[in-house]
Amino acid sequence: MIKPYTKADIARTYRDEHGMEMPTLKLARIMYNENKLVFKDVEDARSRLREIEGKVSKRGVKVTHPHPERPKNPYNLPESDAETFEPFVMPYYERIGILNDIHLPYHDLDALSAAIGWLQSQNPNAIFLNGDILDFHQLSYFEKDPKKKNFGLELDIFADFMDKLTKIFNVPVYYKFGNHEERYDKFLKQKAKELVGVKEFDLENIIKARANCTVIRDKRIVVINGLPYVHGHEFGRAVFSPVNAARGLFMQAKHSCVKGDCHTTSEHTEPDIFGKIMTTYSVGALCGLHPDWLPINKWNHGCALQINNGEKYLLVNKRIYKGEVI
Repeated sequence: MIKPYTKADIARTYRDEHGMEMPTLKLARIMYNENKLVFKDVEDARSRLREIEGKVSKRGVKVTHPHPERPKNPYNLPESDAETFEPFVMPYYERIGILNDIHLPYHDLDALSAAIGWLQSQNPNAIFLNGDILDFHQLSYFEKDPKKKNFGLELDIFADFMDKLTKIFNVPVYYKFGNHEERYDKFLKQKAKELVGVKEFDLENIIKARANCTVIRDKRIVVINGLPYVHGHEFGRAVFSPVNAARGLFMQAKHSCVKGDCHTTSEHTEPDIFGKIMTTYSVGALCGLHPDWLPINKWNHGCALQINNGEKYLLVNKRIYKGEVI
């Protein structure tokens, strides 16, 4: 049987004929105008070009024969030091447990136990730790209490916690760094800059030596089945007073999104001009609620579970009160 001449075949033919120097959109217009019975519109033609160029893939499946990329600097401009900023897209799981702001070793034992117990009953296929799992108290640039545990002891407690977490759930664990994890890199740059770049002192390697997990760093957005997650510090620390944390996240993200960091459970929903619903969430903390630097606050304990069904998702955002998930 002769294989039919596909849209991808047409795209390869046009790209070979016109060369890599021709912009994708311009070539897509030519393709569409000469093949209107094949392509729905210019965007359909453009998407086929991007697929064969290796710039996109279908549902995360790697393109097997990507077309070579066109020259990145055809005018020989000065080289750029700008860095790319791509989200981390988590593999598909039906049920993902969400824990954040544990601040080991200043965790609330009752709240953390309740969160683990409830998630265990929900049978998650993966666990996502959304930042501030460690506190890094002695590496902070704020005033430090010399009586509190040093960095080495924090790491020992973290290793013990991760060992137990892995044994309890026996599923993949993803660990996104929050602002407290970033204390380490800031400390290194300020106090021991000579060690920056030495792999033995890289925080990701320090974590992986103590825990079997995937590390996500550099303020990257994590996308779980189309729903973005941030820790919360990614937007900066400007003065900002929303009605609640979730509404503040909506004002910053302009998209459905989930955050930790603020130590409160909240939800905010708004439709766009076409009626599409967007909902933002903040997930409660699992640390002590009355630290000596801010004993009076509006914090609460919490955890969450994302349930996926195909391309649809449901976020179950739970509060924890006096050791009970509600």
